[in-house]
Amino acid sequence: MVDITHKSVTLRTAKAQAVVRTGGEETIRAVLEKRVPKGDVFEMSKAAGLLGIKQTAYLLPDCHPLPIEFASVTFAVDGPDIIITVQVKTHYKTGVEVEAMHGASVVALTVYDMLKPLDKQIEIRRIRLLEKTGGKSDFKADA
Repeated sequence: MVDITHKSVTLRTAKAQAVVRTGGEETIRAVLEKRVPKGDVFEMSKAAGLLGIKQTAYLLPDCHPLPIEFASVTFAVDGPDIIITVQVKTHYKTGVEVEAMHGASVVALTVYDMLKPLDKQIEIRRIRLLEKTGGKSDFKADA
């Protein structure tokens, strides 16, 4: 693990995104109408994502355990795509970028798992950091 004992506690934020591409309109309609046999896709995957955010340090060996003071998972539908946005905040000595991306990954995998019986074309298209603040440098991805 990297030594962070010399670092100062600051507000650290991160926003990550994952995109799940479905096979199309029928799958999206099933999600929105809550007709997926495994349950409410958005609620189940949101819960899984929040657990993923909190468990990051237990699964990725070089991540420091840190207090999560805020986490959110939101969804948007754009044609066949489900766009997942995860935001994480804490006051700590190290950033929460990996926690945000890990949360987005877990949400995307849960969406995939819940929809695979209905849709054989589903795929996870992208997981990326959108922005981070705090620490030595801030970051914002190009649109």
